Amino acid sequence: MIDVEICCNSIASAIAAKDGCAERIELCRDLECGGLTPSDEDIAYCVHKLGLRTHVLIRPRAGNFCYTEREQQDIIASIKRCKELGAAAVVVGFLTEDGKIDVESTRHMVQIASPMEVTFHRAFDEAQQDPIEALWCVAAARCHRLLTSGQRYSAPEGATVIRSLVGETGVKILAGGGVTPTNVRQLVADSGVHEVHGSCKKTLDDGTLVTDAATVRQMIEETLTL
Repeated sequence: MIDVEICCNSIASAIAAKDGCAERIELCRDLECGGLTPSDEDIAYCVHKLGLRTHVLIRPRAGNFCYTEREQQDIIASIKRCKELGAAAVVVGFLTEDGKIDVESTRHMVQIASPMEVTFHRAFDEAQQDPIEALWCVAAARCHRLLTSGQRYSAPEGATVIRSLVGETGVKILAGGGVTPTNVRQLVADSGVHEVHGSCKKTLDDGTLVTDAATVRQMIEETLTL
C-alpha cells in the first residue's frame, strides 16, 4: 500500500486535501518560497477539526538550512507547540556550514520532538554529500523518514537514486518533488518507495497557490492498486 502525503499551505488547502480523501498532510505556509512554519491556529484546526494526520514543516525563514542559535531556539519552541497541539510529526532539515547533514542539530530536535515522528526534508537534496552517505547521517540523527527527490529537480528524475536509498537504513523514504497523478505510478515502480508526497496544487486567478481536491483524489486513486 502506498501512503500519500499532500503538502498543504493553508486551511483552504487542507480542507481540499480532505475533500480529495487524503488522510495525511504536510502543513506549511508560504509555499512559494519552499514553505515556512504554519500558525498554531492552522495546526490545531487540521489536527482537531479536520482530523488529518498532520506533519508540520518547521522552517523559521526562507534561504539556507544552516541556522543560528537564536533560530534553533525558535525551531525548538515550534516543535514543542506541535507536540502540545497533537501533530503526528514534524518536518525539519539542518545543514552544516560546509553543506553536509548536521547530525548533531538534527538529533537534538528528534529528542525534543519525541514521541512525534521526525521527517528530514529536502534540505537533503541540497547536501554536498554522496546520497548514501547523507542518508546514513539522517539515520544517525534518528530521523524516522526522509523526504527527497533523489538530489534531482524532481522525484521522477531522481528515481534511480531514490531506489538506492530504499532499504539502505531503517529510515522510511518519502519521494517528493514534481509528483503528480500522471507520473506517480511510474515513480513508485522506478523507485520502490511506499510513500509519496505531492502538493496537487492549482493557481487561482489572484496568483494564490491552493490544493485541488480533484487532483488529490486522482493521485490517491492512482496509488490504490499499487
